Amino acid sequence: GGKDRRSGLILTIPLCLEQTSMDELSVTLDYLLSIPSEKCKARGFTVIVDGRKSQWNVVKTVVLMLQNVVPAEVSLVCVVKPDEFWDKKVTHFCFWKEKDRLGFEVILVSANKLTRYIEPCQLTEDFGGTLTYDHMDWLNKRLVFEKFTKESTSLLDELALINNGSDKGSQQEKERSIDLNFLPSVDPETVLQTGHELLSELQQRRFNGSDGGVSWSPMDDELLAQPQVMKLLDSLREQYTRYQEVCRQRSKRTQLEEIQQKVMQVVNWLEGPGSEQLRTQWGIGDSIRASQALQQKHEEIESQHSEWFAVYVELNQQIAALLNAGDEEDLVELKALQQQLSDVCYRQASQLEFRQNLLQAALEFHSVAQDLSQQLDGLLGMLCVDVAPADGASIQQTLKLLEEKLKSVDLGLQGLREKGQSLLDQISNQASWAYGKDVTIENKENVDHIQGVMEDMQLRKQRCEDMVDVRRLKMLQMVQLFKCEEDAAQAVEWLSELLDALLKTHIRLGDDAQETKVLLEKHRKFVDVAQSTYDYGRQLLQATVVLCQSLRCTSRSSGDTLPRLNRVWKQFTITSDERVHRLETAVAFHSSAEKILQECPEQPEAFNEVEQFDEIEAVGKSLLDRLTVPVVYPDGSEQYFGSPSDMASAAEHIRERMKLVSLKKQQLRQPEATTPES
Repeated sequence: GGKDRRSGLILTIPLCLEQTSMDELSVTLDYLLSIPSEKCKARGFTVIVDGRKSQWNVVKTVVLMLQNVVPAEVSLVCVVKPDEFWDKKVTHFCFWKEKDRLGFEVILVSANKLTRYIEPCQLTEDFGGTLTYDHMDWLNKRLVFEKFTKESTSLLDELALINNGSDKGSQQEKERSIDLNFLPSVDPETVLQTGHELLSELQQRRFNGSDGGVSWSPMDDELLAQPQVMKLLDSLREQYTRYQEVCRQRSKRTQLEEIQQKVMQVVNWLEGPGSEQLRTQWGIGDSIRASQALQQKHEEIESQHSEWFAVYVELNQQIAALLNAGDEEDLVELKALQQQLSDVCYRQASQLEFRQNLLQAALEFHSVAQDLSQQLDGLLGMLCVDVAPADGASIQQTLKLLEEKLKSVDLGLQGLREKGQSLLDQISNQASWAYGKDVTIENKENVDHIQGVMEDMQLRKQRCEDMVDVRRLKMLQMVQLFKCEEDAAQAVEWLSELLDALLKTHIRLGDDAQETKVLLEKHRKFVDVAQSTYDYGRQLLQATVVLCQSLRCTSRSSGDTLPRLNRVWKQFTITSDERVHRLETAVAFHSSAEKILQECPEQPEAFNEVEQFDEIEAVGKSLLDRLTVPVVYPDGSEQYFGSPSDMASAAEHIRERMKLVSLKKQQLRQPEATTPES
C-alpha cells in the first residue's frame, strides 16, 4: 500500500532462511501485479527485496527474476542487505554491470538507510517506517474478495443462463427447461450478503484508520476492489431480480399445474367412482330397517365425498388467491378451472343431498306405514274380542275408544298417503341426475312398492271399517238393551211407588157424596198413570226380548223384571179395585144418607118405607166392615190402606153419618106413634 516519491507502488518481497521456490514466487508476483490498474502500473514499481534473512544467491536470483516478471514496470529495486558482511564489490559490480540488461536500477541498502529513497510514512515498521499494514488482514480481505468475485461471476453466468433460457422459446420449451440445473449452485442471498459486507468493509477502511483511528490512504487494490464489488453487486441484483421473477413465474406455473392436476383428480373421481357409487344406489328399501341400512351406506359414500369436497375447498381458496394476484394471462384459465370444479362439486353435492332426502322420505314413509300397521293390528284385535260389558256406560266407553282408534287410523292413512305422494314426487325427479342412465325399471319397482303399501293399508283399513260398523251396531243395540232393561226396572220401581202411594196416601173416602166422587175421579186418573207405566214397562221388556234375539244373547235382568212387573201390577190392580169398591160404596152411602137427611118433614110419605133406612144402615155397616179388612194378594200377603188411626178416622165419620140417619129415622117415626092416640 505504500508509494515511492514518483507515486509508484511499492512491492515488498520478504525472503526467509528456508529455500524459496522461484516458481511459487513467480506465481505470487504475477498475482500481485495483476491487482493494480493499468494506470498504477504505468507509474512503475519500487521493489524492496528484504534479504536480511536470506543468502546473496537467492537475492540475486530474485532480482534477475524481476526482469522476466515485471521488467518494464520496475523502476527501482532496493535490496535490503543483512547486518552480516556481503562482498560489496561483487554485489555492487554485479548489479551495476547488469543495469542495462536488467532495465532497472538495483540499490543495495541497509534497512536504516532505506528512507533515503522512500518516505518513512510509506514504509512499514519492518523498515523503520510508520505505514500501518496487517498482512493477514489484507490476505483475509483479499480471499474474501476473490471468493466473492469467483462466486458472483459464476452465479451471474448461471443466473444469466437461467434468465435467458426463460426468456426464449415457447411455453412448452419453458416447461421442458425445468430440470436439476434450474437452481443456482450457490445461494444468491448469501453471495449478495457477502458482497455487501465486503463493500462495507472496504468503504469503512477508506475513512477510518485502524489501531487508534489514525487517518490513512487506502491501498490502490482496495480502491480498485470497490468499483468491482459494486459492479458485481449491481449485476447480481439485476440478475437476481430477474431470477426471482422467473422463479415466481415458474412457481406460479408449477402451482397452476398442481392445481390443475388436483382439480382433474377431484373432477375425475367425482364423475367416475363417486358418480358410479350413486348410480348403484337407487333403492329405497321395503322397511324401516332396510331404509336405515341404505342410509348407513349413503353416509359412507358421503364420508368418501367429504374428503374430496375438502380438497375442493382448499383448491378454491388457492384459485381465489391466484385470481386476486391479478395476472391477466392466467385469469381465463383459472376461472375456467374454478368454474369446472365448482360445477362438478355442486352437481355431486346436489345428488348426494337428493339421495339423502329421498332415503329420509322413504324412512319416514316406512315409519308411518309401520305405525299405521300397528294401529290396524290393535284395532283388529279389539274387534276380534267379543264384547261383554257390565253396563251401558262401559259400552259407551268402549264405543268411544273404538271411534278414537278408527279416527287415528284415518289420520294415519292420510299421513301415509301424503308421505307416499311426496316420495313418489321425489322418485319422479330421480332421472334428472342419472347421467343418462335409464332408471325407469328401478323407479318402477320403488313406485310399485310404495303404491302397494298404500293400497294394502287402504284395504286393511276398509276391512276394519266394515268390522267397526258391525261392532258399532252391535254395541248400540247393547246400549239400547241395557237402556231398555234399566227403564223397565225403573218402570217396576215407579209402579211399586204408585202402589205404595195408593196404600199409604189414598185412604180418604170423602165427607160427602160430591167429595167422594171427586176422589173416585182422581183415583181413575191415578190408575191411568199406573196403567201407562205398566204398558211402558211391558213395551221395554218386549224390546229387550227383540234385542236379545238380535244380539243372540240372554238378558241378565229381563228374566226377573217381567215377573216383578206383573206381580206389582197385579197387586196394584187388586188394591185399585178395592179402592174403587170402597169409594163407590162410600158414594152410595153418602148419596142415600144425604137424600134422607135433606128431605123435608112435610113429606113423610117419602119415608114410609123402612127399607130405605135399613139399606143405608146395611151399606154403612158393609163399608165399615171393608175398612177393617186388608187387601189380600195372590201370594197370600196382606196390606192395609193407611194406618189404623187413618182407618179409625174414616170409620168414625161414617158412624157419624149413620147416627144422623138413625136419628132422622126416629124423628120420622114419632109422628106415626102420636097419630093413633089422638
